[in-house]
Amino acid sequence: YLLCASGDFVKMYSVATEETLRVMGGHADLVTGIQLNPHNHMQLYSSSLDGSIKLWDFMDGIPIKTFTVGSKLLALYALASFEDSLFVVIPKSGERDTFQLVSVKLTKAAGQDLEAKELSVVLDGVDASPKRIAFGREGEYVASVKDINLQVYFFKQKQLNRFSVSAAKTKSGNNQFTCVACHPTEDCIATGHADGKIRLWRNFCHKKEYTFSTLHWHHDTVMDLAFSVEGTCLLSGGVESVLVLWRNESDCEKDFLPRLGSAIEYISMASDGALCCTLHTDNRITIINSNLTFAKSIQGLIKSANVKTGLVVDPRTKALVLNGEPGHLQFYSLQSDQQLFSLDIVQRQYIHQAGLNQTDLVKVAFSAQGQWLATVEEREEVTDPELQLKLWFYDEETQSFKLNTRINMPHEDHITDMCFRDMDELEDDSLILVTTGRDCVFKVWVMVEDTDPEAQQSVSWSCDFVGSYHNYQATNCCFSEDGSLLAVSFEETVTVWDSLTWDLKCTFCHPPGKIRNICFGRLMCSKYLIGATDHGFLCCWNLLSCALEWSAHLNVIVLQPDPLSEHIAAVSWLSKESSLFVFKPNEPRPIYIQRNLCREKIQLAAFVPRDEPETVGSEKYLWLRRSQLFFLTDTQELMTLSMKSLQERLTPSSKQLAVEESLPVTPFSLLLGKHRRQRSQENTDLGKMLVPNKCEQDSPAVKELLHTPAHVLPSASFLCPIFIDSLLISKENKSAEEVADEVEMESEKTEDDSDEERDVTEMEQEDASPVELLGEMTCKLSKSQEKELRKIRKMDYSWISAF
Repeated sequence: YLLCASGDFVKMYSVATEETLRVMGGHADLVTGIQLNPHNHMQLYSSSLDGSIKLWDFMDGIPIKTFTVGSKLLALYALASFEDSLFVVIPKSGERDTFQLVSVKLTKAAGQDLEAKELSVVLDGVDASPKRIAFGREGEYVASVKDINLQVYFFKQKQLNRFSVSAAKTKSGNNQFTCVACHPTEDCIATGHADGKIRLWRNFCHKKEYTFSTLHWHHDTVMDLAFSVEGTCLLSGGVESVLVLWRNESDCEKDFLPRLGSAIEYISMASDGALCCTLHTDNRITIINSNLTFAKSIQGLIKSANVKTGLVVDPRTKALVLNGEPGHLQFYSLQSDQQLFSLDIVQRQYIHQAGLNQTDLVKVAFSAQGQWLATVEEREEVTDPELQLKLWFYDEETQSFKLNTRINMPHEDHITDMCFRDMDELEDDSLILVTTGRDCVFKVWVMVEDTDPEAQQSVSWSCDFVGSYHNYQATNCCFSEDGSLLAVSFEETVTVWDSLTWDLKCTFCHPPGKIRNICFGRLMCSKYLIGATDHGFLCCWNLLSCALEWSAHLNVIVLQPDPLSEHIAAVSWLSKESSLFVFKPNEPRPIYIQRNLCREKIQLAAFVPRDEPETVGSEKYLWLRRSQLFFLTDTQELMTLSMKSLQERLTPSSKQLAVEESLPVTPFSLLLGKHRRQRSQENTDLGKMLVPNKCEQDSPAVKELLHTPAHVLPSASFLCPIFIDSLLISKENKSAEEVADEVEMESEKTEDDSDEERDVTEMEQEDASPVELLGEMTCKLSKSQEKELRKIRKMDYSWISAF
């Protein structure tokens, strides 16, 4: 398994399948460190900015204990030689941007939530980054680097040695420390520097007699270092996207694993040395074999510098589609929290150098069924921008998009928006693409038969119509739900066009302010057109009366309609906080308001259709039943609204169905337990059972059958008598009358044997089906039933009157 901190959660992945097996949540803020418990490798410690340390059973995803420290925790270290203590980095009280490495004494007390206020300062003036502190020789000493200083503290001797390197930024390089790693068995410290050099320090137990040697391959900052388990090799990584393996601390003996995709931020070694993994700046984990060969890759959502494409949903896979690597589209699965695939749109080598104007992907649109994809790429030039419009067709054989048409300079200036006409039934026949540009026109693109005999495809795309309005810049466009109308905004005016004849039908204007967003209503609200201006107005126009229906003073920066309902989500930005308003165009009053949704500015939003409609417990969340709403902030954080509590979302279904005493649960046991609960619920609804049912789950025989794996079960002949005995109703504390009844029954046993068998069968049917029993109350009772009835009559039920 691979464990990693991800936001407020700790995620567990399968190394073999790359699947997310478990998401452990409970921290109220960013998780800053995770460490396996050195004394129990089935447990994990995690630290967070919320000031707590949690101990997890990560195989079950259950928090065992929570230790509250109080201060923000910025890094976490666990050592086998310190049994009752952990090391954390905390801010120094009273001083800004100053941090301390402290030892936290873990309380050994009963209960889940414990205080851990006993702190001992180990080092002052450390860096907040976890990769700038390392422990060596099984915890004999700790090394810390910051700026140009190296501190080494020896625990047994309680000795602190400080070393410095030259501060001058000369031609030979910048000596500033960036990371540190300690040899597992020897007194050797490796430090990475901003100029790409690696220094190996020895004899540092003496303040003056220390020595260091230098390794140099990286041309820029060394981002992280890690020793192998035996200490024979040193791994280093940086912005070159190359993992370097140094053997025997020699500059001559090194191996490389190049082209890892993006800069390496962290390196981690497996405890057995068989694997190592690297974490990259594009939010990707690469798992690498010990012989320096690529094994697996786990790709999360790539944080692009600027998401120009917006949040788009792929109709085929329900994946979020947005800018990924430079010039690429990433298809991100929300269910698995991993990238499905990346599509190279620009198809040019990206040069990682500041100041270069390179081609970038700026617009994306899908057709209704996802068969066609339109992309716009541009290169920023001071005088004349380069533009390309590309149309891609989805190939079922290769399960990927193939380039169909490339159009150079579709507009004379930047393209501001584009959309397909969404007509599900007639997609291929009436498919239309509209683009708007700063060159004051919108263009209509249609499919035509390709007459070129050498062409590989039968159809291509060409311009069919060009529209304009008073030489204003075209800014937004969208089609009505039935595809009959096209709305195009030209600065402060919204124009509505007939999509068959391209006649201008009407115009809407609501000055002051340019139109920022427009969208049509859907379903019962399809006669409305919604627009938001950059002067803080949200307007709703009636297309039948061609008049303003209502307007609201709201600074809307995101306007997103739900494709499966009439609801529209509007996100406003006011007083440095984002707020959400959900409304129907025919009702000016919002049906849902969430103020202060987040402190970050929300840039984009998207409704993603659910596979199955969600069961909604509260009426205020009815609008989320068919679709889920996602937001992307300006800090590239992807967020969503959930109707479930944190505990419900994080508890896997196997845990919700788990049988008592946390015993191992087999699939059959889960199904049987679910069936029993359903039966129990039905019985509760119908009323009390007339004959009490013995709880089979209390029987050791039943537990052994359900919880023991099949391959270690004893033979059926051994289990069968125990199981049958467990089903018999025991008679304890028998009264004198019961004993007499029993004697009488034994004397009559031979003659009433067949009757008794029938009676037992009837009682079992009554037990299983109380509804049928209610219809048989007039039947003649057997002798055993009459005796049972006599006992019930003698019982005192007067206590019920109190209720």
